[in-house]
Amino acid sequence: MNRKYLVVGAILVLAIAAGGYAWYAYHGRDKPLSLSGNVDIREVNLSFRVGGRLKALAVDEGARIHAGDLLGELDAEPYRIALDDALSANASLQAHKALYREGYRQEDIEQARANLDARVATQVNAEQVYQRQLKLADTGASAQKALDDARSLRDQTVALTAAARQQFQEMSRGYRKHEVEEVDANAARAAAQLEQARLQLADTRLTAPADGTILTRAVEPGSMLAAGSTVLTLSLDRPVWVRTYVGESDLGKVAPGRRVKVYTDARAQPYNAVIGFVSPTSEFTPKNVETQDLRTALMYRLRVIVEDPDAALRQGMPVTVKLDGGN
Repeated sequence: MNRKYLVVGAILVLAIAAGGYAWYAYHGRDKPLSLSGNVDIREVNLSFRVGGRLKALAVDEGARIHAGDLLGELDAEPYRIALDDALSANASLQAHKALYREGYRQEDIEQARANLDARVATQVNAEQVYQRQLKLADTGASAQKALDDARSLRDQTVALTAAARQQFQEMSRGYRKHEVEEVDANAARAAAQLEQARLQLADTRLTAPADGTILTRAVEPGSMLAAGSTVLTLSLDRPVWVRTYVGESDLGKVAPGRRVKVYTDARAQPYNAVIGFVSPTSEFTPKNVETQDLRTALMYRLRVIVEDPDAALRQGMPVTVKLDGGN
């Protein structure tokens, strides 16, 4: 009888154990997943695109700024002078372009025609004089010098008439195509140089690219700055990310687009967030987020985007990312 009870008891124990295992296997996947991570806020090094003497800075470290706020100015006088020079050069070349595009004035063409007519008349008269001297030379009544002078005058008037005719024809046709193209190119270059001068003058003012907080003020007014040298460092309000890691066994729970909660030690209410990126390659977990039993484990990096960040989230702050157990 005792043996019978032992068998029944063993069967019951096995049944309970199997049931417990089955329950855990079924419900274990619903166990919440908790990941440790750190806040990752983007920073921007702000600088002028042109060099010069720093005239003023309007903000200091810790200042809250908004996109478009004026942060600092360079001494703009050298760039104003350069802009005036570019304006003058552009005006001159644009006028030159208009002249070549319009062609010669009608008055100039008429003057060239009149000059040609006068040259033709002079040539006709010189030809008549030469012909008379040539006939007299045949009778011996004309000196050789007079004949030579008449021939020279006739040849001179022919050359002057040809030059006047060429000038009239050129003015009637207008400027040559390649001359107009050259003037157009020079005018376009002057316009581009003018825009460059305007841009450089505008770049003497440093404005905020986005909302954020000034972290560092690297220089002071009066400093001579090279183009691109850091003046201020800005911590952006958005985006605010959390960098965390997950093991391979939990990869199915952290697909991009999944909504999660982010907890900090300083605030009871969690932040709403969404998984934005899951690294396709594994890596060793950094020491600041890994646990003792994962010293050599390969993990996958996650980027979690916080949707409702506030000033309480600081760069590098440790946080906890929690997901429910459903896939």
